[in-house]
Amino acid sequence: MLKTSTNGFASDVIDGERLLHRLRELAHIGATGDGGVTRLAYSDDDIRARSLVAEWLAEAGVKSRVDPAGNLIAHVVGRGDSRGALATGSHLDTVVRGGRFDGAYGVVASLEAMVHIVESKTPLWHDLVLVVFSNEEGANGTPGMVGSQVLCGFPVDVDQVDRAGVPLWKRIEDVGGDATALSEAVWAEDSIAAFVEAHIEQGPVLETERADIGVVTSITGRSNLDIRITGEQQHAGTTPMTDRCDALVIAARVIGEVSTLAREGVVRVATTGHITCSPNVWNVIPGLVNLTVDLRDEDDNRIAEATSRIHCLANELSTTTGASIDVRQGPQVPAVPMDHQLADCVSIAADQLALPSLHMPSGAGHDAQLIARIAPTTMIFVPSIGGVSHTPQEDSHDHHLVAGANVLLRSLRLMDQRVGGGDS
Repeated sequence: MLKTSTNGFASDVIDGERLLHRLRELAHIGATGDGGVTRLAYSDDDIRARSLVAEWLAEAGVKSRVDPAGNLIAHVVGRGDSRGALATGSHLDTVVRGGRFDGAYGVVASLEAMVHIVESKTPLWHDLVLVVFSNEEGANGTPGMVGSQVLCGFPVDVDQVDRAGVPLWKRIEDVGGDATALSEAVWAEDSIAAFVEAHIEQGPVLETERADIGVVTSITGRSNLDIRITGEQQHAGTTPMTDRCDALVIAARVIGEVSTLAREGVVRVATTGHITCSPNVWNVIPGLVNLTVDLRDEDDNRIAEATSRIHCLANELSTTTGASIDVRQGPQVPAVPMDHQLADCVSIAADQLALPSLHMPSGAGHDAQLIARIAPTTMIFVPSIGGVSHTPQEDSHDHHLVAGANVLLRSLRLMDQRVGGGDS
């Protein structure tokens, strides 16, 4: 439901011009020349960006450090004895030829909220923590969300090597971490009273609904299936149609069913994003096809239903065509609901700032979905122009970027009063 307000703007706002200037400065680091950014995790550009954020914090009198997992952490002490800190942040790394705002916006919005609280000399009752997560995107074949996985106490194989043959422990070391001491980076139980991540939407919903703020209700679960279809490689000119076991034709049936699953509402979205065909020659009937299916929904049961439908279709096609169809479960990420109380704080903050808001799920994955397993968590979205992301064309209007940061600041103020023993 779209929510609007006429309450007027609160006076407690971040420095919008400074936020936009800092976003522009970050966009120069790893700039691709066409408006995009390539700032892969653990790269020299990633290190430069992290150092710049640390400099901005230092200018405001806020010390920062790199934890053993390679996360950049800043900490401002609160004025009360409230149990647990309020935490906020995002990531600075990008995909190859990604956009200027994915991750970086959440970091700068969090930094500006923290700096404003320090400069206004009105500290929170809770301690305030800013975290720049390391390797959210999964650069060069490494696992994604390395920094947040470690903070949550999840195991990470630091001996695995990336596409360049460099082990993860060396990458972590390159940014100032210490892979031999990852246990020291794990957030202690109850140390975080609330976590909130600001982010661009990366989709078209907010723009379509003319909402300025997205109040995220859940982060979509994801399931990947690897499907191998083995037919019969034969001559394209001499083999009658009735005698063919064409692996690519069978794959087309599977791909069509994947799309149908979403169009019929079994899952929210379903995609066949990767396919290889062998021998991939114009005059040969394909004998082998490999494809990968991506299923996403806020309800894991719906994902399971879609998965079952694909298995049933594979069995049916195998019986009717004679092909061998192997469906294997790939990576899975469970759906994660956001904390209702924290989401309510975001909704109230948007209302107080007279910003139309929309309750919505996140279709993309974020560090917040891992943090949500150990602490109350929510997210704040701002609109993406045209719904475009992970490309040089990724963009958001200045007024939305500033508005989202102000909602983050106001949300932190509200959370400070409402969670973990805060006092008004």
